[in-house]
Amino acid sequence: MTHYQLVAANKRRSFYVVFFFMVFIGLAAYLMSYVFELSPSFIGTALIAAGAMSFGSYWFSDKIILSMSGAKPVSRQEYFDFYTVAENLASSQRMPLPKLYVINDSAMNAFATGRDYNHAVVVATSGLLSRLNRSEIEGVIAHELSHIKNYDMLLMSIVAILVGFIALLSDWMMRFSISGSGNRDNKSSGGQASMILLIIGFLLMLLSPLIANLVKLAISRKRELLADATAVSITKNPSGLIAALSKLDADREPLEAANKATAHLYIKNPLKNHHDAIGWFANLFQTHPPISQRIAALQGIQT
Repeated sequence: MTHYQLVAANKRRSFYVVFFFMVFIGLAAYLMSYVFELSPSFIGTALIAAGAMSFGSYWFSDKIILSMSGAKPVSRQEYFDFYTVAENLASSQRMPLPKLYVINDSAMNAFATGRDYNHAVVVATSGLLSRLNRSEIEGVIAHELSHIKNYDMLLMSIVAILVGFIALLSDWMMRFSISGSGNRDNKSSGGQASMILLIIGFLLMLLSPLIANLVKLAISRKRELLADATAVSITKNPSGLIAALSKLDADREPLEAANKATAHLYIKNPLKNHHDAIGWFANLFQTHPPISQRIAALQGIQT
């Protein structure tokens, strides 16, 4: 498979997962509103509330995350390879040069954030920049630029809005259930079909936040694979990213500046005591695919 085919395949998979997620959110909202006889305006209120909460974090994402991580801006003189690699890759993609920052930490990691091309930021740790050669740094920076190029921050912000919406709606439904609101007696006596919908609605009320978060994690994993493939389409050099991922996999030092809210942004999971999950069930709860899987995908690319 060529890198162009791999990019196309990963885009299709991402689309299928997002499409399923949208259908699930719509179905869950409809069935829960059916059970509690809620008006469309109530559902709209929940969506607007979730959107408002997520919009601020999306719009100011670069400032918020930079402040949380303690990253500092860098110059060409301080980190020549980092700066010039980012400059060359951005120029080749006709993208503005993102703002470049470094976290002073010996752990190896990097991430990109920002709401659009003109407000993009690429951050690397000092440990990563000191232990990778120029070709490996190029692979990592190409991966991060791919997140910007593929509008992953926008997509994940939309997903966050939908997850927040279904969590908020489920919470409200639970409160109504406890307080006894909603005319459920009429539905329970309305025949077998109504009873089935009633049961499904209650199950969705309980399970939909968990399902929504699992789908969010699945989308995050797909976007990591897509960023890997897009990086190779930019550099035409899979060996650089493969070598970088191998070194990242060998580095088990946690990144102190990271937390659960920002872990999905990094090129590898930065949290303490993290290790690649074994088995499909364990992998459902991971923000990143196993690095061994990512390397295998890159090794299969025909150059």
